[in-house]
Amino acid sequence: MAKVWQSEDKNLSSSSGPLAEELQCSICLDVFTDPVSTPCGHNFCRSCLSQCWNNSHTYKCPLCKEAFRRRPDLKINTTLREVVLLCKRNSGQSKSEVLCDICDDIKMKALKMCLVCQNSYCQTHLEPHQRVPNLKKHKLIDPVENLEDYICQKHEKPLELFCRDDQTCVCLLCAVTDHRNHNTVSVEEESREIRPQLMEMQTDVQQMIQDRMKRIQDLKRSAKLKKEVSEKEKAESVELFTDLIRSIERCQSELLEMMEQKQKAAEKQAEELIKELEQEITELKRRDTELEQLSHTEDHLHLLQIYPTLSRPAHTSSCSEISLSDTHVSVETMMRSLTQLKETLDEKLSKTVMKSMQQYAVDVTLDPDTSHPKLILSNGGKQVTYGDIELKLPENPKRFDYCCCVLAKEGFSSGRFYFEVQVKRKTDWDLGVVRESINRKGMIAAAPKDGYWAVALRDENQYEAYESSPVSLSLRVKPQVVGVFVDYEEGLVSFHDVESRSHIYSFTGQTFTEKLYPYFCPCNKEKGKNAAPLIISHVGYNE
Repeated sequence: MAKVWQSEDKNLSSSSGPLAEELQCSICLDVFTDPVSTPCGHNFCRSCLSQCWNNSHTYKCPLCKEAFRRRPDLKINTTLREVVLLCKRNSGQSKSEVLCDICDDIKMKALKMCLVCQNSYCQTHLEPHQRVPNLKKHKLIDPVENLEDYICQKHEKPLELFCRDDQTCVCLLCAVTDHRNHNTVSVEEESREIRPQLMEMQTDVQQMIQDRMKRIQDLKRSAKLKKEVSEKEKAESVELFTDLIRSIERCQSELLEMMEQKQKAAEKQAEELIKELEQEITELKRRDTELEQLSHTEDHLHLLQIYPTLSRPAHTSSCSEISLSDTHVSVETMMRSLTQLKETLDEKLSKTVMKSMQQYAVDVTLDPDTSHPKLILSNGGKQVTYGDIELKLPENPKRFDYCCCVLAKEGFSSGRFYFEVQVKRKTDWDLGVVRESINRKGMIAAAPKDGYWAVALRDENQYEAYESSPVSLSLRVKPQVVGVFVDYEEGLVSFHDVESRSHIYSFTGQTFTEKLYPYFCPCNKEKGKNAAPLIISHVGYNE
């Protein structure tokens, strides 16, 4: 049996410690190669023990000298072999070399192995196998460490045949005993048979590797994009709330200034009124003194002369008419300010949400291979209209044949995407996204469980969402442009009125496992009332 020489044996000794001694053959003093166990329990390299017994008429354990009546049938100690291989791997040894079994002193590198002789030969010792007629018939292979894998463990003969019934390699004796009447061929023939299959399998594996590498790249790009978007959203959120705080502080400042101005005006008015009242009190006291004096006078002529003047009322203000202006801010003013602040907040939030979605805008083009025969697509694939005449189109499993629908060419299986559709002057339409495997023939059940996530308009003002049971929608204004936003990983499909920046409806908590395609249905013309096309709009940020 071939002897394998390992480079850096010292590494194994140093890395394995005391275990290294247990992994060495006591004959060659090298690491075990194909270790076998004697009946007395000692272990040796299979080739070392075989050579020892081949040169002797008795069979003794080289270590303890116990004699055996007949030559023991040696089997590879697979557990010990695995331990040796594990230690070799852990020690970081370089790749092993197979050495010539015949060389005595300095063993040369083996050039070939003979499956019949079960030995390895260097170039010099291989010469008889290339010259002697009987030896030239022996099966030679490139040197391998695990020669036992090429030898029948039952008959110790080369595994030259392949049993197709049992799908295993066998030797010639196996073929006429255990595998008699089985379909057996040479290993070379079977190898030629399966080689094309191996090449196909290799092609498939290489494609799988490429697919997974591409998937990894896509995931890395997606993660990088999400990080960038997240950072941008954080910055926009900080900017938004900073603006809101400034707006609140400005409103607060204006309210305080207004209240302070009213307070100062009230204080000034009060001072003026007090001054006026004090002047009137002084005048009234003076008149009271005059009246007191006249009530006791004996000068009747003087009394009669000044009486008309004194009998006229003094020019004074009515105390009941004196009041301060309203010095507090009214509830109406406060509510007006709060309403204005709320409107500012709503406007900023809706603007931020819309901008956040629009940054995921994708270029969407209608796919003529999916279009119903009565639909007319524009040359650029951006508009779809219901026609009066059914076009003669080739049959296609992707084409809708009953419902007047069409899908986009572009499908999406990860990340986020957004597109906008003009629905102006239409009384009926459907919009949304669908999974790739939807039913496109005959009547269609449009609901999430069937692969549809869509909203619709019917009879000019009846909006609904296609849940398992349709959900009626109440909208403040009639949308002219509808935005559709999808977050694949989050399971979200949401619809928005682009011009008013208002939310229409959202499908949440969904699970997507296939590609999603934008979905459009312009509906029939309704005698011309619904003749306008659905138009895929160019997405631009709404400032």
